[in-house]
Amino acid sequence: MRALTGVWRWRHNPLRRATDRREAWVALVAFLLLVVGAPVVGWLCGARADGALLDAVRAQRAERRATTAVVVRRVAPRQLVTDTESGADSRAQTPVVARWKAPDGTARVATVRTVSRDTEAGSRVRIWTDRAGRLASRPMDTATAHTNAVLAGIGGALLAALCVEGGRRLIVRQMTRLRYARLDRAWAEVGPDWGRTGTGS
Repeated sequence: MRALTGVWRWRHNPLRRATDRREAWVALVAFLLLVVGAPVVGWLCGARADGALLDAVRAQRAERRATTAVVVRRVAPRQLVTDTESGADSRAQTPVVARWKAPDGTARVATVRTVSRDTEAGSRVRIWTDRAGRLASRPMDTATAHTNAVLAGIGGALLAALCVEGGRRLIVRQMTRLRYARLDRAWAEVGPDWGRTGTGS
């Protein structure tokens, strides 16, 4: 961002070119967008993500409920199971066949994972079910929602900063290309007469 000083430095310099001033202004605008615009974009992205995730948390809590299931038997760890404790490390969970009752009184049986250390037949484990009593994943908690929203905001700010810097580089590259094109045209007009006595008289 050395070109930022060019806005003032080129002001009274007799060697200044119009392109120098324009490049300095482009750098200044890009700097302001990075300092002000990118954080605003990040905040907006984070706020919108936070609102959407909190709505999802409320919806999941309304649709799912914790219930108690009775362990029927253990199953082999390599067997495919449904993860009902998404917040826990799956390697610390034990797959078991469990039964529970749906809200309408019907019996349900399924293979679940549990973090409980007591997985003998007849022991009780906590599971999550939907309104119909079917096995469901654990609802997202508020802390996880806020963390994901913060990450979304940081990602939005970084993406905005990359767009600003990429736009600045493209504009400066185009300005440089036009400057060299003008120099080439000027040299093509003056070059054949360069060094000849009386040229231009």
